[in-house]
Amino acid sequence: MLARVNSATILGIDAHPVQVEVDISRGRNIFNIVGLPDVAVKESRDRVQAAIRNSGFEFPLETITVNLAPADIRKEGPTFDLPIALGILIAHGQVHIDEMDDCAVVGELSLDGSIRPISGALPMALGAREWGLRALVVPPDNGKEAAVVADFEIYTAPTLYDCVCLIEQGFMDEPVQVDLEELALEAAPYAVDFADVKGQAHVKRALEVATAGGHNVLMVGPPGAGKTMLARRIPTILPPMTLEEALEVTKLYSVAGQLPKRQALMRQRPFRHPHHTVSIAGLTGGGSIPRPGEISLAHNGILFLDELPEFSHSTLEVMRQPLEDGDVTIARAQTSLTFPANFQLIAAMNPCPCGFYTDSHRQCTCSPSQISRYRKRVSGPLLDRIDMHIEVPRLLPDEVLSKQPGEKSATIQARVISARERQTCRFEGTPYHSNTQMGTKALRQFCKLSDECEGLLRAAIDQFALSARAYDRIIKLARTIADLDGSDDIGVPHIAEAVQYRSLDRKLWG
Repeated sequence: MLARVNSATILGIDAHPVQVEVDISRGRNIFNIVGLPDVAVKESRDRVQAAIRNSGFEFPLETITVNLAPADIRKEGPTFDLPIALGILIAHGQVHIDEMDDCAVVGELSLDGSIRPISGALPMALGAREWGLRALVVPPDNGKEAAVVADFEIYTAPTLYDCVCLIEQGFMDEPVQVDLEELALEAAPYAVDFADVKGQAHVKRALEVATAGGHNVLMVGPPGAGKTMLARRIPTILPPMTLEEALEVTKLYSVAGQLPKRQALMRQRPFRHPHHTVSIAGLTGGGSIPRPGEISLAHNGILFLDELPEFSHSTLEVMRQPLEDGDVTIARAQTSLTFPANFQLIAAMNPCPCGFYTDSHRQCTCSPSQISRYRKRVSGPLLDRIDMHIEVPRLLPDEVLSKQPGEKSATIQARVISARERQTCRFEGTPYHSNTQMGTKALRQFCKLSDECEGLLRAAIDQFALSARAYDRIIKLARTIADLDGSDDIGVPHIAEAVQYRSLDRKLWG
């Protein structure tokens, strides 16, 4: 007898329909799975057999052929355990179901028949709704995540036996319900705050400008100056994610298997902090069937690279295209996939190998050649793509001992949100959301400069030998500074402040 059960697989961050076809015929006790399965799918034979028996059903000792169609798409992971088991029970006549054409089933089986969580439940639910299906059955731990999809029914079953009962009874149970308005999409409370940071007023101002316009930042300073402490607090002043942004981030984390258990949506903006030993595949994504890397997991959030020169040169250079385009394309022999990577880069480094080249209290022990080699690990083209270069000096003794609390993150965040709202109104009807995304045409339209501003910019280009890309980034920075000031026009003070955020790279690398 032949049985068909709808299921899904993940390619990149999108779901693709898979039909699990099961045929049982007389013959030797053989269990074959075809349709381009990977090792995890092939191993499902043993899991499915044990789960069926331990759930009180009979496993047929006949020739079982399972086909995962279409056969030209690679299938990976344990997602197909549950649909394969259901297909076997239906084909063997132990389960009587009139029709399953309008629903899909996904889930990993334990040997005792319980259903384990899977990766990618949210994109699978989005895909199933797009394919015109009515319902999707997922593991209990994935219920809230999948139920975020509106106008679509999500059902859960803790065991194989419960899943059989659910389907045989015609989905009489209530589908999982999630009220998006009650999810409180505002960012969840953070354990850190900018009020914890002593001194460094100019650095805090620079980071406020950076978050207001989505600009990339490089902080340069001696060890212990507070670069990492400052970076970890940047998410606390970013605007809360919109529902659309939260869905995008949740989709990525769901595919990567990093969504917290039984959580419906990612509510905090991502903060990714990979070690400098990370590989190219770990940073950009990879694998025989590519998975999201760190730059995609930082989508709509922060990617923090501490000790920037310690990263391999090839690893840093692959970020140049994602920094410009907001996505990354991974090409393999079998397929080419594009992942979103619209992140804000925050990087930190010492001014020299020993870390004390610019320190006023400790003497640098590095030779000029050592300092030169160290700085050249970060290429000029990559520096050009980093909007702001900030010097973070050592704190003075009075600042260290001060008991005066700094400005709270909530206060800074309010100004950032106000500046972002100005940008949203300005870019209505365009593909841009923040100042850093503007192209050349948008710069001419939204960033008109007076003669005084152009004169100041011309002098900066001559003095610091700035590239055309650096020139554009200074204008974008000035537009953000003007937004923070509530000004419709870019003035000379805005240009002057923007220029100082680009002068550090020329002082250290020129």
